[in-house]
Amino acid sequence: MAEVLKVSVREKLGSSNSRRLRQSGQVPAVLYGRKAENMHLSIPTDDIVPVLRRGVKLVDMKGAVTDMALIQEVQWDPFGLEVLHLDLTRVSADEKVQIATTIELRGEAPGTKEGGQTLQLVHSLQVECKVTAIPEKLEVNVNSLGLNEIIRAGDIEIPDDVVLLTDPETVVVQCMEVTESEDEEPADMLAIEPEVIGRKEDEEGESSS
Repeated sequence: MAEVLKVSVREKLGSSNSRRLRQSGQVPAVLYGRKAENMHLSIPTDDIVPVLRRGVKLVDMKGAVTDMALIQEVQWDPFGLEVLHLDLTRVSADEKVQIATTIELRGEAPGTKEGGQTLQLVHSLQVECKVTAIPEKLEVNVNSLGLNEIIRAGDIEIPDDVVLLTDPETVVVQCMEVTESEDEEPADMLAIEPEVIGRKEDEEGESSS
């Protein structure tokens, strides 16, 4: 079921207006697709952030626009705290899409009690399904994952109406013993400050926003 979002039309564009919009508690967005005219919208921050945190992809827009859309791209600030901009794509209820679905681990691997460490190597799987059947997330139970064992993409349970596109042999999770050499960092690396890598910066400064 799609999440309902109230949307308004944005009349003023550009980076300074987008900044003021965010300060007022709204997120700027652009609606694309289905050979219709692109629309510049705003969505209440308090409404959209919980939807994004839950991994929801399908939304039902009400207000200035009455349409169904996929959340195609989200631009966050470098710390992942503030939503800067959204790209939405119009879709119909019977349309099939290929989309990445987040993986969440559940439980505790028994192998960790034998000196192992649970490592999640893949954080999303590519799937195909109708837009109304997009899973918010795929849960992977690791309660039976022993030392030196792995869970592949093909081992993960997915809904009957969802098709896995990721290679089934892809290793998603493993429980491996961490040796001392792997656990230690070279002394010269410890002196280097970590670089904060953020999501794509707000591109709304252009007149096309």
